[in-house]
Amino acid sequence: MTATTDARSRLEDLRTQTLERLAALQGEHRAVVDASRDSNADDEHDPEGATIAFERAQVDALVRDAEARLESVDDALARIEDGTYGICTRCGEPIAAGRLEARPTATTCVGCA
Repeated sequence: MTATTDARSRLEDLRTQTLERLAALQGEHRAVVDASRDSNADDEHDPEGATIAFERAQVDALVRDAEARLESVDDALARIEDGTYGICTRCGEPIAAGRLEARPTATTCVGCA
């Protein structure tokens, strides 16, 4: 297996995991929104209302994080396709294999990071 094939495989696995996490988080977000819609809570005056708003905001932040991760994985897969994967976007030098193994979506070498 070549380094590029190995990287593509890791990235595709990461993409699958991220899509699964995103779907779960979106379902959780819908559940929180539905629960708050069915409740009679007044977020402004009910001490429990802040908890509902916090949960909704927290899940929303996790969804945005997963979406950003998915975008970075897709960008890395595109770099594999165009032959620039593993090349630092700042200095143009190769990114160390260990860095790419630990962080397969890396766009910079350790020195430029």
